[in-house]
Amino acid sequence: MDPENHVVRLCVRGMGAEARGEEDEARRLFLQAWDEVTDDYEACIAAHYVARHQTTPQDTLRWNRECLDRADRVGDERVRGFYASLYANMGRAHRELGEMTAAHAYFMRAAERVRDIPEGEYGVWNRFAIAEGLRETAAPSVVGDAPECREGTEPVRASPTELLSGLLTKLCERNELKALGLILPAFLGDLGTEEDRVRLRSALHMVHAARWLPAEEQAALEAAITALAETEADRASVAG
Repeated sequence: MDPENHVVRLCVRGMGAEARGEEDEARRLFLQAWDEVTDDYEACIAAHYVARHQTTPQDTLRWNRECLDRADRVGDERVRGFYASLYANMGRAHRELGEMTAAHAYFMRAAERVRDIPEGEYGVWNRFAIAEGLRETAAPSVVGDAPECREGTEPVRASPTELLSGLLTKLCERNELKALGLILPAFLGDLGTEEDRVRLRSALHMVHAARWLPAEEQAALEAAITALAETEADRASVAG
């Protein structure tokens, strides 16, 4: 973004106010930026920040949609790196409204645009946020006590995410930093691509081979590795 642009300067001042905890001042500056936009590009930037200071999920969604619509109108390289974040914001807004199907669809679209984000901490943060959104809005894989369950039906197997979440909770409780240091980056950044799954499998196999964990956690790790392999086999079967 052009640091000399008037709307950008107002938004930078607003972010400074946010960092100081001056929420009212930040909101005022972002609204001033919105009032003084001169084109769709500036409107896209201002709407993004205005959305952050809404008091209801409905208004947050409305401003995020305004931001996305303005980016679509711009439609050039200036906004290419925005889309992963814009789609993720739409996903979060729909998630807050309990609209999980719509939310998941937007997180999927965000995942498809991650490569457009410049490398660095901002890109890593977005990847983790999108991966979290995908996990939280995915359709449940365990039926559990749902009314549809009947005696004699085959239980639905736990997903790799569910198995790993339980294991990671235990590792955090024990402050098992070596295992966490290997697994967490791959787990938190998993967007479901083959590249991401290879990274996650490699991390799990390294921890498993190191034999750092107690027997119970080692068994949980094996179960997660097996579930991940079965999931990949299922995908390959469907694709074939």
